Amino acid sequence: MESDEFFQHHFARNPVLGIFRGLTPGKTVEMCERAWDFGVELVEVPVQTRDALPALRAAIGAAERLGKRVGAGTVTSVGRLTAVQELGAAFTVAPGFHPDVVAESARLGVPHLPGVATSTEVAAALASGRTWLKAFPARQLSPDWVAAQLAPFPTARFVATGGVDASNAASFLAAGCHAVAVGSALTDPEALPALREAVAHGADRRGRPGSGPAW
Repeated sequence: MESDEFFQHHFARNPVLGIFRGLTPGKTVEMCERAWDFGVELVEVPVQTRDALPALRAAIGAAERLGKRVGAGTVTSVGRLTAVQELGAAFTVAPGFHPDVVAESARLGVPHLPGVATSTEVAAALASGRTWLKAFPARQLSPDWVAAQLAPFPTARFVATGGVDASNAASFLAAGCHAVAVGSALTDPEALPALREAVAHGADRRGRPGSGPAW
């Protein structure tokens, strides 16, 4: 499945990406299971160091048994991309736009979500053929940034990542994001109702600013 088609397919079902960083393999699987119970289609396990690979491997194994999808985050080099692809990561995510990783992920057929934080990066990512982009760090960029970027780049499909929780998820979705990435809100029973309401409320307006055609 092509990268954009992959993200469109899964985020259309549930606009939430679960992120679980720095946990033991067992705890990672436990958090993934909570996210899947919430209806999350995609879960990311960041691998900024090799110490995180066992947690990624455990999550991938649990996902395969349940027909779910787990990807690797902080994939900032071709070497790291190759390592997680060999483990069976269903997709990869990066905090920034790395042309060599984008090109190699396309060659390997691994869906990749590059990070962007400026108009220049958005333009470069779109020119590379990626329309699904990670808006990072989302809290600092703000929903207003998302709406502003969608004016000149209506085909961009932003996934707000970094500091997103039940208190602001709806704002990012309403601003035009097609998905939000959250971590602790998926593991806190007291936060789940608020997150569910935020997603439902934000989905009513999700993506409207970026729905126009490009030429």
